[in-house]
Amino acid sequence: MTTLHVSQETISEMTPESVAELAKRLEQDAYDNAFEGLQDWHLLRAIAFQRPELATPYGHLLDIEPFDEA
Repeated sequence: MTTLHVSQETISEMTPESVAELAKRLEQDAYDNAFEGLQDWHLLRAIAFQRPELATPYGHLLDIEPFDEA
């Protein structure tokens, strides 16, 4: 079993165009297997936490709901 590891360098090198391409793949959902889609989803999720300005337009693909801890 392989583990997905997304490095800081990978995320710091992402551009709005590369994130848009990632989101397009997720929206089309035309992967050969479910694990490829899951890898893209995890990458977009990591981008959302580390560089939210890039992932904000694609928040609907992450299905992350805000919560209040108060």
